[in-house]
Amino acid sequence: MALEQSTVAGSTTAGRERYRALAFRRILILCFLTAALAFSIAADMALGPANYTISEVLQAIFSPSTASNQLRVVIWDIRMPIALMAVTVGAALSVAGAQMQTILANPLASPFTLGISAAASFGAALALVAGVAIFPAAVQYMVPINAFLMAMAASLFIYFASTMRGVSVETIVLLGIALVFTFNAALSLLEYLASEQALAAVVFWTMGSLTKATWAKVAVTAAVLVVTVPLFMRKAWALTALRLGDDKAASMGVNVRRLRLETMLIVSLLAAIPVSFVGTIGFIGLVGPHIARMVVGEDQRFFLPGSVICGALLLSVTSVVSKVIIPGAILPIGVITALVGVPFFFALIFGNRRRSW
Repeated sequence: MALEQSTVAGSTTAGRERYRALAFRRILILCFLTAALAFSIAADMALGPANYTISEVLQAIFSPSTASNQLRVVIWDIRMPIALMAVTVGAALSVAGAQMQTILANPLASPFTLGISAAASFGAALALVAGVAIFPAAVQYMVPINAFLMAMAASLFIYFASTMRGVSVETIVLLGIALVFTFNAALSLLEYLASEQALAAVVFWTMGSLTKATWAKVAVTAAVLVVTVPLFMRKAWALTALRLGDDKAASMGVNVRRLRLETMLIVSLLAAIPVSFVGTIGFIGLVGPHIARMVVGEDQRFFLPGSVICGALLLSVTSVVSKVIIPGAILPIGVITALVGVPFFFALIFGNRRRSW
């Protein structure tokens, strides 16, 4: 009996040591990704029509009194809002995609592939082209509010469709594709009817760009992250349990239906705000969570921060790439993310197909 107890105690201790070692390794990975993100932000602020060194950027940030007036204005008023907008938007889209993949048990789920971004784009275009405010009480903020309400409507449609009997993961993906085509067609009709000025605004906006980032937009997007990410962290255990399946999660005391509804509503906000500010940026919500899942696993205590950092790092690096492809020009960032995301999307599709054989 004593031998059995000592064996159990030894195995328990060994299990704890293995878990601590795994947790420590995951924390180290998150720290490395954070350092890479900091370097990418500095590089993003250093590059542009007038290139600066990293040391000059750091001087303007940490010792602005010793920097030239031109350097301070360029870094603080022009490039820093763009660099931080890339970080906040990438983080928001990645977290939204991560939680959509969690609650729908669908590796291909993201705000872009399930039509939420397209719905938000159509809502914003209603304001830009037709001046239609879905919520008339706040006309001055009709672009982001329209985008949020349309994104929430698309999210709720996806959610209620997923709860119907006999609906499979493949069906949800097909519904998302149908929403993408539907809202893109409606957006094309608005573009056809738009004036030249409104058409230019919509086309520029739908290509996705960070060049119109301001400190106010950065603050709003960051505030959404500050509010929503802790909400997800509070539900980390329940969201992790949900990955085991609805029945197992319910047996552990998780209210699966309520958790899915609350998560989808928060995801709507996370997807709508960035789209309303910077336009349609695809595949960050798909690629970011998968990279985080590969490096830190499914445990939401590590997966959620990993998704935040990976999404921010991806879009920050994309912002850097958009500046170096053509010297002196800044390409629309949505184009770059699509070029990077499409091959990854194909890899996921064929990977899932091989696993199903």
